[in-house]
Amino acid sequence: MIAPGAGPSGEDALIARYFKPLATDPGAFGLLDDAAILKPSRDDLVLKTDAIVEGVHFLPDDPPDTVARKALRRNLSDLAAKGAMPAGFLLTLALRSVDEAWLTPFARGLGEDAGQYGCPLFGGETVSTPGPIMVSISAFGHVPSGRMVRRSGAGPGDRVVVSGTIGDAALGLDIIRGGAAASVLADDASAREMLVGRYRVPQPRNLLAKAVLDHASAAMDVSDGLAGDLAKLCAASAVSAAIDVASIPLSASAALVLAHRALGIEALVSGGDDYEILCTIPEGRFDAFAEAAGLAGVAVSSIGTVISGASGPKFLDAHGRDLRLAHRSYSHF
Repeated sequence: MIAPGAGPSGEDALIARYFKPLATDPGAFGLLDDAAILKPSRDDLVLKTDAIVEGVHFLPDDPPDTVARKALRRNLSDLAAKGAMPAGFLLTLALRSVDEAWLTPFARGLGEDAGQYGCPLFGGETVSTPGPIMVSISAFGHVPSGRMVRRSGAGPGDRVVVSGTIGDAALGLDIIRGGAAASVLADDASAREMLVGRYRVPQPRNLLAKAVLDHASAAMDVSDGLAGDLAKLCAASAVSAAIDVASIPLSASAALVLAHRALGIEALVSGGDDYEILCTIPEGRFDAFAEAAGLAGVAVSSIGTVISGASGPKFLDAHGRDLRLAHRSYSHF
């Protein structure tokens, strides 16, 4: 991403107008170079990249500022689950055209989030495409040396814990599409707005990163669905888990949709886009973790236990019966 001082091309002018104001770190050189410098430290550098594509991760008529926020926050969510603090990001943006009405709110939303989360832009690339808009962000964070929380540290007896509530984003997308949740909540505009907001604008739990770093044995964020992501964590740790379905935290709106049987629990635990933290906490550390989460203002819920075994996690109903989930997570392929 280069913004030369003389004779700027259309791409250079676009970068200078919309994205140079986001490059607040001295190592970005005001986007006047084709590379940047991230100052080294004694911490380990945590790297993460995620792309969102129009029609797959966001809808063509989604507000541009929410597209920008979703692109950055997906990466911030992953950093939080590693116990990492944000350091900065690179942006690749593929556009069909230079549309000021779209780019202005997009850049504004991206800049506001970059400032809010302390994650400045360091550079990237803008390209044209005949296809859908694509936004790819590579974010970096830092953790004390050797302490990044991986997926592979869970052990039998650990508690399985999630932050926030599960399934709201899936219901938000269902509402946008005029599905069953929209019918149940037809008379509750505030509930519909909240759920759609959870789909369009994730709430990364970066305030929980320090507690995860200090207390979790394993962690990841919930992006493709709680059931599927828990299976990934268990596979990486060579364990299984038993989940009490009644303990999975739901918003009041999600609980109402479930009570009306408009959608089942499978839709909520497999729908994806929650961007909550899923972690395992040794029993002796749970109280300290819960206290730290409370001080950070993030709700956490214990939903089950890590157990020995190589089978997939079990989701148990109120009678201890295993619920067979035909669909566990979103998958691109």
